[in-house]
Amino acid sequence: MSNGPDGPNRSGWTTDNGDARQSAPAGRSPVEKKRTWQKVVAWILGLGGALLPGFVVVMAAVFLFTYADVAVPAPGDIKQSQVATVVDSNGGEIARIVPAEGNRTDVPIEEIPPVLQEAVMAAEDREFEQNAGFSISGYGRAVMGKITGNESAGGGSTITQQYVKNVLTGDEASYQRKFRELAISTKMANEWSKPEIMAAYLNTIYFGRGAYGVAAASKAYFNKDIKDITLPEAAVLASSIRSPSYYDPATNLEAAQGRWQYVLDGMVSTGAITKDEAAAQQYPNVVDPQAAAGDPASDGPNGLIKRQVLAELGGLDISEDEIRTGGLKITTTIDPKVQNANVQAANGSLDGEPKDLRTAVVSVDPQTGAVKGYFGGNDGNGYDYAQADLQTGSSFKVFAMVAALEQGIPLSKTYNSAPFENAGITITNSDGESCGTCNLATAMKMSLNTVFYRLMMDLNGGPNAVADAAHQAGIPETRPDGTKTLQNDDGGVEGGVVLGQYTSRVIDMASAYATLAASGTYHTPHFVQKVENSKGDVLFERTDNQGERRLPAEVADNTTAALEPIAAYSRGNALDGGERPSAAKTGTTQLGDTGMNKDAWMVGYTPQLSTAVWVGTDNGTELVNYAGSTIYGSGLPAQIWRTAMNSALDGQPIVDFPKPAAVGGVSGVPYETPTATSTTATRTTPPTTTTEAPTSQPGVTLAPGIVIPLPGGQGETTESAPDTETEPAVPSDEFGPPIGNP
Repeated sequence: MSNGPDGPNRSGWTTDNGDARQSAPAGRSPVEKKRTWQKVVAWILGLGGALLPGFVVVMAAVFLFTYADVAVPAPGDIKQSQVATVVDSNGGEIARIVPAEGNRTDVPIEEIPPVLQEAVMAAEDREFEQNAGFSISGYGRAVMGKITGNESAGGGSTITQQYVKNVLTGDEASYQRKFRELAISTKMANEWSKPEIMAAYLNTIYFGRGAYGVAAASKAYFNKDIKDITLPEAAVLASSIRSPSYYDPATNLEAAQGRWQYVLDGMVSTGAITKDEAAAQQYPNVVDPQAAAGDPASDGPNGLIKRQVLAELGGLDISEDEIRTGGLKITTTIDPKVQNANVQAANGSLDGEPKDLRTAVVSVDPQTGAVKGYFGGNDGNGYDYAQADLQTGSSFKVFAMVAALEQGIPLSKTYNSAPFENAGITITNSDGESCGTCNLATAMKMSLNTVFYRLMMDLNGGPNAVADAAHQAGIPETRPDGTKTLQNDDGGVEGGVVLGQYTSRVIDMASAYATLAASGTYHTPHFVQKVENSKGDVLFERTDNQGERRLPAEVADNTTAALEPIAAYSRGNALDGGERPSAAKTGTTQLGDTGMNKDAWMVGYTPQLSTAVWVGTDNGTELVNYAGSTIYGSGLPAQIWRTAMNSALDGQPIVDFPKPAAVGGVSGVPYETPTATSTTATRTTPPTTTTEAPTSQPGVTLAPGIVIPLPGGQGETTESAPDTETEPAVPSDEFGPPIGNP
């Protein structure tokens, strides 16, 4: 061995072109390496063999302890959020009450087609019928799938485990949670039947598109009832469970079709279908996701009905939890024919009119109080005009007549219609109307302010008697916020009550007039007729429609007799061309001292239906039509009322009102020739409905023809505050220009 430049030196370094490098030590032979690896494996196996029994014992102990500790609820005890469906009186869907968690409606296993159950088992748990809540082979396939990257291998969780995870344990990534899931699943498999587990799972699992459970999924994907789902459709629903967003055919058709085929192949392997049946299937058409999302019906007029239904359920001992989890079917009183008539009349009559006009139309059954039609606006998530507090104008004179008849004052009682002054208040009639001296029936038809103010002053109780009569008829004594109606903040009632100074809601006016139509029997207005849960159990059903006697029949029926001529008198708005008897009253509220109007009403009824119509604006601004003419109650509101009532009652029998019994020796409308005729003339400019106070004593208009003088032009007035405008808002009455004029 040499130490020359080309050989190894003692230090183990070699030189090559002057570079020094350390040489590698001599390597081990392949045989030695193999022996070393075998020793390591043997050592590991030996250690594992020594530890495995202990590990198995520990795991078994933990499992048994967890198994003994967990409690499994009975089938049906686990409550999940479900959609509540609101339907009309014919069963047609009006709206859905969709919980925040999404769309779900539970159905019993008997209503879920077997082919859908088989498809879900093929997709998620092919050993469902045999396993004990968990699957060793399923875990094995899942592990191998992870190792090999085979995405089609599936997960290790059974249908039972998936259900337990969804509703009981959650999906926290921890061994403690997994042990609990396994224990509950095993115990559930021992205590529940397979159909019970399958039903619970299928009513809970998320299918995408906001749909929880198969009933909602069948609507979301195919717009079909669950019982009508076919084999290829069942495979689509089953294929979506694993990853609803990824396998939605609307977003990933190729992947969805691949998964769909996997489900069909699985159904062949489980014996649910044959190969030929699988080969014969075609991928079905699926609806647009947007068409099935949310609750589009609630965006329109029906949304306001849903709002009222929810409010009413709270008073029927139907808890919020039952609404959220019970899968309720809420049958309402809404008659689709009446509802369609109201909506079409409201929107059709406003077509072409100024964009700022708003209207509300409510129809009530006088015999039951059932709300048959309800239009509070077109924005189901917006403001409900049928619930707004609005000044009613001369439509409120009806309650002064009711109060008079209750006190024995007959319709034949006569009053002077000349201007009336009392305690500094001046009353005149709209546009100078006059009958000279006439009876109450004629004064009602002509809507004479002076006559009804004089009548109110004659009543025992004066203004309070009018307010009391309105409350008896059906105007609530308190508002939803608890404040008192038809009075000032101090509890006093002003004389302007007879001319509609105070506010009422459209629904309440329809209800109060319905009491007159029912000969004095009041029925609480309501929307809910019946409530059932998803099992078909009846939670509530309205059966008592006897009502409450609020007014003597002779009082209500004589009032009706006085109102019968008015629809025809109000610009020819009689029903069915005058063939169908009706009773009605118009009303208009003046916009301060402008000579313009801000609220216009028509409220009227037949024995079968009472309907109130209001027309106004969001901000209480002046009411003008497309031609720039002032709107009165006898104009646009009366037209909406006539159109809605004619459509709603089309095909219904014509029913006469009862012949009224005598009050004060007089029955019904007495024949009378007024001592003076109306001074109404064709208008070319907006009317002025107030009388000026003396120039030496400026006044403030309280109501049409009601002027309170202010000494020296100073001091406070007693007029009611306007709703939204800066000018005083006052009632007015009104038939507007004669028939044939704009």
